[in-house]
Order: sequence, then structure tokens, then C-alpha cells
Amino acid sequence: MNYLNQELQHALAAEYVLGTLRGQARIRFQKLQLRYPEIKQVTHQWENHINSLGEQLKPVSPDPIVWEKVVARLDGVSPKTAASNVVKLQKRANWWRSTTLFAAAASILLAVLMLNPQAPIVFSPDRLTVVQNAENKPLWLIEVFTQTIDIKATELVEAKTLNDYQLWMVPSNGNAPISLGLLPQTGHASLAKVSQFDSLDIAALAVSIEPLGGSPTGAPSEVLFVSELVML
Repeated sequence: MNYLNQELQHALAAEYVLGTLRGQARIRFQKLQLRYPEIKQVTHQWENHINSLGEQLKPVSPDPIVWEKVVARLDGVSPKTAASNVVKLQKRANWWRSTTLFAAAASILLAVLMLNPQAPIVFSPDRLTVVQNAENKPLWLIEVFTQTIDIKATELVEAKTLNDYQLWMVPSNGNAPISLGLLPQTGHASLAKVSQFDSLDIAALAVSIEPLGGSPTGAPSEVLFVSELVML
């Protein structure tokens, strides 16, 4: 693996700072920072990016009724149990803040992979997801806008000359997956949103491998990846 590749450095540094790079991979990246000054510099850049995102999150005071409902649910339990429940609620709130931060960071992550890192980038999607491979490496950034679904492919996408990758939405009601179109194997593409996209509750997006031109049956032939959408 060429660790001097700029795109790879940014991808690994972003995962490291976000905390999604775990186990031996994380330890190996820490050693790489000591070995390669440029990797350490890229990591610092991502730390600054993530910290600035956190500073942009404005605190929101909950409605008083929220606390009244919490107290009502805790009424009658022991002080020890009540304290435990409050801690659980705080952890859940922290998890949602982390999810919001990840969603914003994921948008920047794939933008850096595909565009000039020095160029100003502005995004305003409603939802997004990052399709990852089995090693949790990013393959596609999928951003959902009002009328389109924008997809950016990373260099980690395995090019197929005799096949296409097809994107599907999986309804939560158990109905059959609905095709959203073909994914780019390089660069980016913009797909028109199907009419059902905003009217159905979507459990996940799925990527299948198909013959050239897409599924001949109207259903996924072989599903390779499944990814959940994150609301922004």
C-alpha cells in the first residue's frame, strides 16, 4: 500500500480522527505518523477540521416539558436507579451529537478524496451515506438533495469492464428494493430521485453487481454492500 498517496493519507487520517479506524489498523497508522511527517501533518489538518465542526454546533435548550417527562418517568425509582437512567440519557444525547458530527465529517471526507483539498466546498444535502467495503474503507459518497442523488466514487472502487454497480433503496415496509440507477465507477454522477424516495420510509441503500446496463430482472442480482442513510 502506497502511504505517500495523498488521497489515501486523507482517507486514513479522517478515519483515525473520527475514531472509525480501530484495532491494528489504528496502531499501524499511529506508527506511520511517527515515520512520515506528511501523514502527521494531514492528521493535524483533519483534527482541525473536526474540531471546527464541533464548534459550529450550536447548543439547543430543550423545551421544559422534556425535563418534566424525564422526571415523570423516573418518579418512584430509587436515587441510584434515577442517577443511572440520567447517565444513560446523557450518553444517548452524546451519541446523537457524535452522529451529527460524523455526518458532517463524512461529507468533507469524500469531498477531499475527489476534489482539490484547498478548494472551498459547500454542501447542502438532506441525507447522506458513505458506502464502505468489508475493511470499512470508503467507496462511494452518496448525498441526497431535493431533486437529485449525487454520487462520488473513490479510487478504491474496483473497476468492472463487464459489469455495472447498481444502487437500490430498501423500503422499511418489506417491499422489494427499488432501483435508483447505476453508480459511477470513477468520478461522480447525479441521479434523478425516483418518486417513491421521499414518500417511503427507507431502511437502507444497497449496492449490487449487475450485467452492463443494470439488472435484467428489475431486482438486485447480487448485493455487495448495504449502508444506512444519515439525516442532516
